[in-house]
Parts: sequence; structure tokens; C-alpha cells
Amino acid sequence: MKPALLFAFAATACAQNYTAQKIDEQGVPIIRLTDADHAVEVSIMPSAGNRAYQMLVHGKNILYTAATDLVQYQKRPPLDGVPFLAPWANRLNEPAFWANGKKYSFNLTLGNVAARGLPIHGLLQTSDYWKVTEVAAGADSAHVTSRLEFWRYPELMAQWPFAHEYEMTYSLSRGVLEVRTTVVNLSTEPMPVVLGFHPFYRIPDVPRDEWTGHVPARQAVITDDRLIPTGEFKPMDLPDPFPLKGRTLDNGYFDLIRDSEGRAVFSIEARGKKVEVLFGRNYPAAVVWEPAGREFICFEPMAGITDAVNLNHDGKYPGLQTVAAGGIWTESFWIRASGI
Repeated sequence: MKPALLFAFAATACAQNYTAQKIDEQGVPIIRLTDADHAVEVSIMPSAGNRAYQMLVHGKNILYTAATDLVQYQKRPPLDGVPFLAPWANRLNEPAFWANGKKYSFNLTLGNVAARGLPIHGLLQTSDYWKVTEVAAGADSAHVTSRLEFWRYPELMAQWPFAHEYEMTYSLSRGVLEVRTTVVNLSTEPMPVVLGFHPFYRIPDVPRDEWTGHVPARQAVITDDRLIPTGEFKPMDLPDPFPLKGRTLDNGYFDLIRDSEGRAVFSIEARGKKVEVLFGRNYPAAVVWEPAGREFICFEPMAGITDAVNLNHDGKYPGLQTVAAGGIWTESFWIRASGI
């Protein structure tokens, strides 16, 4: 966008409570959504996995991030903010996956599968293939929509040979950020949907040892020593609320408890401050990661439990989601804060 057009757009958008701006910050293209009435500002970097890296509430960031030098952040995005994990989220039990009765093995020489012993976090966590298709603000919200055409890239199709597209919309309204993801299957076979997100949350100005958490689940996922689910579950074993002090978690949860709108509400709170994350119905599972000594917790919305695609083939997980040939899958999760 030319500077004059950018200025005109920004000036028009700033005349409203909600603004959506496509700007350069430190020379890096970003999208900034603002809700002035609720003092919420969200920044997204499309060239770094289309990642939201900052959500300021009254000037305080409720996302854990290292994004201070945006040039370096763009070059080497760390695991923070709100990373998108696809076509699969978290770990697989081998460098391969099963779909429609066929085994697809990864080509590890391509260098785009993060193995770490086992394949983890998909192919798109830091991708710069996202293209912004709309940036707009109105009387009730501000949003940005971006698209990644997976089928265009041979190195991606070599690993996950289903022609498909992703569309992601970040929408800010009434102080709440919605992250909506749509998958369009352009291939001739059903495609497994095992994507997820890995968001990092924090309560500003309060040490993590003072936080308490809430995980709305009836079942915990049983895993082996590689953190791969066995296909078995056990009753929820976290107290509610649970103190984060002295606790380390890297656990999966299932059979989520939902409110009247079908949303499962996860939260952390301390000193009257609260950060909440709401999962839509097509996120039936969660991973909660809380490593020792770090000032964050991750509530990860998952389209299936870890390794769902291979567990389903083994007859151990009947809940695998798929999107039919020519079909569409879509779901949202929401982030909101109070008392900050």
C-alpha cells in the first residue's frame, strides 16, 4: 500500500472506536486492531506464521512474547504469542501419518519437519506464505483475514499431500479477540483435521507463583514417556482452581465442560485480574503446558488429542475429525481479560 493511501486509510479508521491498520513497525509489516472503548490493541505479524504476538489490555500485554526487536522476530520467530500448528498440532508417534487407510511418510531431508525425536508442531508455525486478503473496521469490530494456499507449495505437499487452504480471521469486538480458522479441502479424498494453536498467556505485573488456573475438563489424557497418548483416559486429576506455584504441566485434557453457548472456558487469575480462553465445539481437546520457572501458561485448542490421526488408525481414538473432499471445516477460540 502506498504511504498516501495508508495514511488515508488509517485516518478514516481512526475516526471510529474500532480501527484496523496495515502498517510498518521497525520496518516489518504488521496488522494492528484496536478497540478504543475497551483499551485493547492486538498486533499480528502475517510474515511470521500469521501470528498474534501482542494483545495489550490497558497497555499491558496478556500474551507472553519475546517480540521487542521485530526484525529479528520476523527472521526467527520463537515459540510464543499465538502460534498456529498445522496440518498437525503437537507430536506424532513416528515421522509419518495415516489417512484413508494409507501411510504417508515424511521426507526429513526437506528440513521442514521439526523432528526433535518425534515430528512436532506441523509445517506452518513460522510460515511466511500467508497473504492478507482483508483489513477492515466498522461500528462493532475490527478484523484482518489472511489466507495460506497450502497446495501452491511443493515442499508442503510433499509432506502432507492433500490440496487445501487455510483462512484465518482475527476479529476484535467488545474487548474480546476471536481467532477463527477455516480449512477448505480441495483434494479428492477426506482430509484429517488435527490442527491446533499454542497460545502463551500471562497476567501482567503479577508473578506466576500467585496465579491460579481453571481447566474445564472431565478427563485427562494418559501418555507414554514420550508424551504420546496411549488412547486411554483417566478422571480429571487437577484441583479446581489449581495453584501454578511449584507445578509443571505438559498434559492433555478431553471431554471438556462447556457453557450454554458450547464454549469451554479456561482461565488464570490473581489479584482480581483474569485472562480467559474460550474453545469452540470443534476444539474438543486441550494441551496445557506450564514449564517450571517460566512466566506463562499455554491453553492449547486442539482439533483432536495429540497424535489423533495415528491413534485413530490404530483403533484407539474414534473422535478424529475430517473434512470431506470439497468440504469446509471451521472453528474459533476467543481471548478476553478483566481487571487489567
